[in-house]
Amino acid sequence: MRRNKLNDLDSKEWLKFTKTWFVHHPKPRKETDKLHPAKFPESLAELFITFFTKKGETVLDPFLGTGSTLVACDETGRKGIGVELAEKYAATARKRTKQRVVVGDSLEIDTLLKNVEENAVDFVLTSPPYGPMLNKKVGLIQAKRKAEQLDTNYGDDSRDLANLSDYNAFIESLCTVFRKVKPMLRVGGYIVIILQNYRDGKIYRPLAWDVARGLSQDYLLVGERLWCQDDKTLFPYGLGNAYVPNVHHHVCLVLRKG
Repeated sequence: MRRNKLNDLDSKEWLKFTKTWFVHHPKPRKETDKLHPAKFPESLAELFITFFTKKGETVLDPFLGTGSTLVACDETGRKGIGVELAEKYAATARKRTKQRVVVGDSLEIDTLLKNVEENAVDFVLTSPPYGPMLNKKVGLIQAKRKAEQLDTNYGDDSRDLANLSDYNAFIESLCTVFRKVKPMLRVGGYIVIILQNYRDGKIYRPLAWDVARGLSQDYLLVGERLWCQDDKTLFPYGLGNAYVPNVHHHVCLVLRKG
């Protein structure tokens, strides 16, 4: 590369990232991180931030949780902004980073971040709720978290998208957030949305593909990376009777503002 306009990587690092699947084993959670039921690994955030930005640029996370994206910004020398609905998770994020943490409903992100100028954000990275998945989970892991008095879902706030029972309404609400983010993102800037397709009773929900379709008029879908988890336990769903997948991968949608 004579000139790298996107990031600070060399050619070898650039090519490695373009592979459409990868295995990533994050470090075990620290005690201060365990409250959140679906924490996004900082090391994973760093991979995307270092590819889609240069040092000193600005990253936005509309579904911040306990602050993983902002911690990754600290580690990589970027500026970060995060929006989180639950004050208890935002409080944890504030303890972990000096970056900007805003408490509020992401569906009102245009109002919450009204002081962010147009085209001021260089990259958007987030892992939003996977529909009502956490509300439906049962098993040993959930039982262990309950015994340790840790959250097994995001809570009962009616504004939380994870509590929407209507799947299509959830997709539309999620897409609305990213439409409101669009004016803040610079022209040519990227969005990475980390999602997981999941089984809802007898129905398999193609969550990632439905979100991609919902945003097709707003952004250009340029690809996806599959985060493969090869160290998760296999459960005998439907054994001897019917095919039921053990979903051990996440879909990292890569979209771009044209």
